[in-house]
Amino acid sequence: MAIKGNSGELKSRSSASIFIVIGLCCFFYILGAWQRSGFGKGDKIASAITKQTDCSVISNLNYETHHGDDVVTADGSDKAAKEFPSCHAKYVDYTPCQDQMRAMKFPRDNMIYRERHCPPEDEKLQCLIPAPKGYATPFPWPQSRDYVPFANAPYKSLTVEKAVQNWIQYEGNVFRFPGGGTQFPQGADTYINQLASAIPIDNGVVRTALDTGCGVASLGAYLFKKNVITMSFAPRDSHEAQVQFALERGVPAVIGVLGSIKMPFATRAFDMAHCSRCLIPWGENDGLYMMEVDRVLRPGGYWVLSGPPINWRTYFGAWKRPKEDLEEEQRKIEEIARLLCWEKLDELGDIAVWKKRTNYELCRQQDIKPNLCEPSYPDDVWYKKMEACVTPYPKSTKSYEEWKPFPDRLNAIPPRISSGSVPGVSVDMYQEDIQIWEKHVKSYKSINNLIDSGRFRNIMDMNAGLGSFAAALDSPKLWVMNVMPTIAEKDTLGVISDRGLIGIYHDWCEAFSTYPRTYDLIHANGIFSLYKDKCKAEDILLEMDRILRPEGSVIIRDNVNVLVKVKKIVGGMRWDARMVDHEDGPLVSEKVLFAVKKYWVVGDIITAHNKKNKVKN
Repeated sequence: MAIKGNSGELKSRSSASIFIVIGLCCFFYILGAWQRSGFGKGDKIASAITKQTDCSVISNLNYETHHGDDVVTADGSDKAAKEFPSCHAKYVDYTPCQDQMRAMKFPRDNMIYRERHCPPEDEKLQCLIPAPKGYATPFPWPQSRDYVPFANAPYKSLTVEKAVQNWIQYEGNVFRFPGGGTQFPQGADTYINQLASAIPIDNGVVRTALDTGCGVASLGAYLFKKNVITMSFAPRDSHEAQVQFALERGVPAVIGVLGSIKMPFATRAFDMAHCSRCLIPWGENDGLYMMEVDRVLRPGGYWVLSGPPINWRTYFGAWKRPKEDLEEEQRKIEEIARLLCWEKLDELGDIAVWKKRTNYELCRQQDIKPNLCEPSYPDDVWYKKMEACVTPYPKSTKSYEEWKPFPDRLNAIPPRISSGSVPGVSVDMYQEDIQIWEKHVKSYKSINNLIDSGRFRNIMDMNAGLGSFAAALDSPKLWVMNVMPTIAEKDTLGVISDRGLIGIYHDWCEAFSTYPRTYDLIHANGIFSLYKDKCKAEDILLEMDRILRPEGSVIIRDNVNVLVKVKKIVGGMRWDARMVDHEDGPLVSEKVLFAVKKYWVVGDIITAHNKKNKVKN
């Protein structure tokens, strides 16, 4: 450990710091020049952003990282890193846990074959997923809502299949999204205005929404105008690349299905749930699916159903279904809604709207009462089977009766904390967490000016804690997918939902439910320490590489011992990485690794298949 009183050493360290700062300034200058050079194939804003980079803010930080008697500089280890080859071109859109060939081995009953089925350990790919030839940096928001480069998801089938419904159109080298949908061919704006006549979408009371069977997520894309953030989901390729299109547009989405397993969301997570001709059999299986929607709706939340069987008297001929079947289908849905004690607010032509009661008092007076779920932990949902029972209301519903609009609720005390229902998390801890992450994010922005520029639209926090990283970043330019590891010591995903943010449970020993190249920035706080004895660090890093866009960025915060190992691994993954000290100085053992994924496409580097053949020869 250095002795601070040694003036010679201080002078030496000061000189070294100057060189390191100059080196980092050069790094970001070269990054900007690289993005301008055309390698990014479409990043037109990079040039302007790079000019704004102020290296003076870096000069006050110490970029030497000290650990015991070892000194690890920004240049990293002198040992050669293991080089990861490119995967074969056939894996360009590989989704490990929703692989189509593997899915065919599972039953089709209740859409089980569309659920998550991850590869065993010996079948995991140990290579880098390539980008397709011609891959282009997505347009900045809000242009990305309407245009996606064709090369990024070169699938035209929806332009034919959904042509009349205005889902998507192919124009030259881009796809254009007019904002239509199966139930709103005249555009999402018109449809949302209809919803607003029955639901308080305009005043912040409805902030988080769940769109089941989302198509290309035009509803979620246009709800951003109302400051509503939507978690959209749909199965892999029931309509080709629909979730991929959603994420390319800059709209939150995951691959998923209402089948036999509970949705990976916290109880009472959403202000509104929506289904627009989503083909989910709501009236079947003793109301199982509506009960699962009830679980994730907060008290006072809304459920919207449009399309069959709503307004069946008008459309039974066009739907080519017997009137009797449609009438029975709607009767079952209405019956289950009454059992759940939902209030039907309106039926606006093709749209029906129900509201979940803010408390259970009125429901106690019902003649027929639902079967309540056992008083177990309601957020224990990962790979758990859905049950035909209703999740009980929380003991106190006062906070839901006086629900704060967004953005007031972003930093207000969440109901789950004020009620003491999250063990080990107090009001003081929550408020301190907000301050800590405001400080961290301020430091991040001083090192990477692109964070606040609009360059990063789709952001993931791999270990979201109380959601304060996302709260500190809050901006209409971006959204954050807050991930709660299933092995986290404290399950705080419900707190994140209470704040008006979206989040999901996930186990990072498995692949995330998304396509390759769907996130612009990935933040990982303590994730490698958390999974140290659970799975390999390189497997987690390969998954991060899969879901990160070319020229996307990574911020990893962890203990220095862990980060030294991580930095060595990413040295073989075509990432440029730099490690910096904690904001409070070099004596803090926690450090931060900043990395940028290089731009490369199919054919740019040797594939795993060709590498094996080369070794044999």
